[in-house]
Amino acid sequence: MKAQLPSPLNKLIAPPDHDSYLKHRQQRATQIILPVVISTLFMIALIVLISFVTFNSAGDVGRWAAISTIWIVIPILLVGLILLAILIGLIYLMARALGALPYYTGIAQNYVYIARDYIIRAADMIAKPVIAIDGYIENIRKFFERITKL
Repeated sequence: MKAQLPSPLNKLIAPPDHDSYLKHRQQRATQIILPVVISTLFMIALIVLISFVTFNSAGDVGRWAAISTIWIVIPILLVGLILLAILIGLIYLMARALGALPYYTGIAQNYVYIARDYIIRAADMIAKPVIAIDGYIENIRKFFERITKL
């Protein structure tokens, strides 16, 4: 008997039947799809309720506008608090790092000075032939100007 290799089409057509896959499908339904559907239905019901209450003949639009503003501002305040906490943490870390930084910044500054010297030297080496050729051309021009004056 020959062993048969599984076909790629069989994997696409029939899902695996092992326990972990079945558990995954059940968890997907109960932990992902169900909460999303319930929260969507709740939001739709809330929108319909607010619409009926607000636009009724005795509805107080100003009060509902204030409530809406509060609900819009709350997430912004939460994000602002998180950013404030991050900023305070960064300030604290910078204050702690300043004790060690002067030594290391001095070393880094020395390397920058060494690199600056090499960069200036390389730029001078590149520019030296151009300046020399300009000098030769200027000398030749001056020589011919002197000859023509005589």
